[in-house]
Amino acid sequence: MIVVVDYGMGNLRSVAKAFERLGLPVRVSQDSREIEQAEKLVLPGVGAFPDAVENLDRFKLKKPVESFLRSGKPFLGICLGLQLLFTESEEGKGSLGFNVFAGKVRRFPENGLKVPHIGWNQIARAAKRPAPKECPLLEGIPDGSYFYFVHSYYGQPADPAVTVAKTEYGTPFSSILWKGNIFATQFHPEKSQALGLKILENFGRV
Repeated sequence: MIVVVDYGMGNLRSVAKAFERLGLPVRVSQDSREIEQAEKLVLPGVGAFPDAVENLDRFKLKKPVESFLRSGKPFLGICLGLQLLFTESEEGKGSLGFNVFAGKVRRFPENGLKVPHIGWNQIARAAKRPAPKECPLLEGIPDGSYFYFVHSYYGQPADPAVTVAKTEYGTPFSSILWKGNIFATQFHPEKSQALGLKILENFGRV
């Protein structure tokens, strides 16, 4: 069973429906027990980093998610769910994430570009990764594939080895991260048509 964490931040049902379309068993839940006991966990989200941290605390979901992250079972963060895996964010003073990826979430520099970054953009595999094995999420995904983004902030990891794909929007940023059992995409696979479904299918097979 794939459990989508319901912490009151955005596109939960659209993520669940994408998994349902693939024939994968999925449940949207705010129950801490279900979250800890899930076979796979998905943390999506749309909105502001400090609001997300506040909601996780308010619904008493921070500890169950932390426990799952340590479990070794597959975890997927999507958009804001990716950013919450970082140490901290520029968006809101004192807002701390799960610190899975050491580093900071930063706001895009305007530099003549529209912020937020909204729409289709390409991903490219990160060069010179030390691990010989390709990230399972990228199986069957060609370099240069387009995915759908909606965000004003991006994660900047201290360790470049956790970045498996990058995207360019005024500045290059990490669009897919991977560390052990933990995967994260800055784009929305559930809104990215066939290739987005392929990403979710790959996660379902991990």
